[in-house]
Amino acid sequence: MTKIKIWSEETFPLEMHKVRIVQKLTLPPVTRRLEAITAAGNNTFLLRNQDIFLDMLTDSGVNAMSDRQQAAMLLADDSYAGSETYFRLEQKVQELFGFKHFLPAHQGRACEHLLAQVLVQPDMIVPMNVHFTTTKAHIILRGGQVVELTCAEGMQVNSRHPFKGNIDVEQLEDLIEKEGRERIAFVRMEAGGNLLGGQPFSLANLRAVRRVCDQYQLLLVLDASLLADNLYFIKQREQECAGLSIRAITQQIAALCDVFYFSGRKLGCARGGGVCLRDDSLFAQLRELVPLYEGFLTYGGMSVREMEAMTVGLEETMDEDMISHGPEFIRYMVEQLAARGIPVVTPAGGLGCHLDAAAFLPQVNQAQYPAGALAAALYLASGIRGMERGTLSEQRDQHGREVFSPLELVRLALPRRVFTLSQIKYAIDRIHWLYENRQLIGGLTFTEEPQNLRFFFGRLQPTSDWQTALAAKFQHDLGPF
Repeated sequence: MTKIKIWSEETFPLEMHKVRIVQKLTLPPVTRRLEAITAAGNNTFLLRNQDIFLDMLTDSGVNAMSDRQQAAMLLADDSYAGSETYFRLEQKVQELFGFKHFLPAHQGRACEHLLAQVLVQPDMIVPMNVHFTTTKAHIILRGGQVVELTCAEGMQVNSRHPFKGNIDVEQLEDLIEKEGRERIAFVRMEAGGNLLGGQPFSLANLRAVRRVCDQYQLLLVLDASLLADNLYFIKQREQECAGLSIRAITQQIAALCDVFYFSGRKLGCARGGGVCLRDDSLFAQLRELVPLYEGFLTYGGMSVREMEAMTVGLEETMDEDMISHGPEFIRYMVEQLAARGIPVVTPAGGLGCHLDAAAFLPQVNQAQYPAGALAAALYLASGIRGMERGTLSEQRDQHGREVFSPLELVRLALPRRVFTLSQIKYAIDRIHWLYENRQLIGGLTFTEEPQNLRFFFGRLQPTSDWQTALAAKFQHDLGPF
């Protein structure tokens, strides 16, 4: 990504690619948007794509493929066993990350499931810099416990700290001493902390975690799904890495880890995933589970066409122009919103622009899910689908009590090479209108609440008729669209 300054306008990011395949979008009127969000139970996951203008729910599986990825899909060897496609992917993974073993899986949460099955026993603890929803669910289902040890800056919405995804190493050591190393299943680090607003960890922090793991003979497991963003930020923000290539930084990160897993839906811009390992014994244990839960060892539940695309996509991740696209667009959006006084997570991270729903909607009690309410309100005001990343994304404790998230965020994901700058400007404009009318927004309450991962398919209703009032105000100010 290159930034240029136009003499008559503000500085803005410049796409280092051209668009050659397009997909038609529709912008339904606000009256239809009100009907759609009501039918979806105020859960943006349950919206139909035909009712969405800009889909900023996630970057998972929706990044744009390159021409080289599309071409590679024609080379796929669709043999059930021994596919040459698999061996090309395995070779690329070993080249970039340096691990002896690679096991394919259909996506990142499948990797988490395999690892939890083998490594987590009842009453064990998994310390980490930040949890991800499916990671936590897999560990809890095995009877384990997640302990988040995010650095203090990571819990601050507004900060200048460049690496808010760092783990607190002192707390990690204290936890191991207190609980005993035998209770620690493994130490997990997540690149580009998803629930922190896409905030990265530093290479120095990962080295410090490696030293602790060596001291106590613990496995260090990296969720590398958002590694591309983290790589970009390390090169931009960590002085010792400024002169290193993305490939060299990648190799240093991988060398510090015992296990390295990823969702190819994010890393590699194709649908799939995999687990990289060094230890022969652990590889053998995991290998037995792949045919049981995923597929044969040379496809692991993936389409071979996607595997060919992933092989090319992983190589393209080593290109700084490619991996800078998301962070630079996100930074532009964050800076433009902040300039208008709209509360956002700073500094700008990866994955997407994150609205601070707690500050945006101080009138909405946390028990009425302000981030969920803001996501629904934003859809009403724009046709944009974002994702709630707050209390709604948690789950109740064993006594049925609400677990309140320390952060109430609405994520507006910016998949790589998908949106144009004019579409980003549209989003900024509609968020600005919504902020000016934020007093109209109320809370939500559950009508159907699943026990696990409720944010995926739970249903809610507004606590008042605030959505009707908001839609009417929109139509008065801006017309039907």
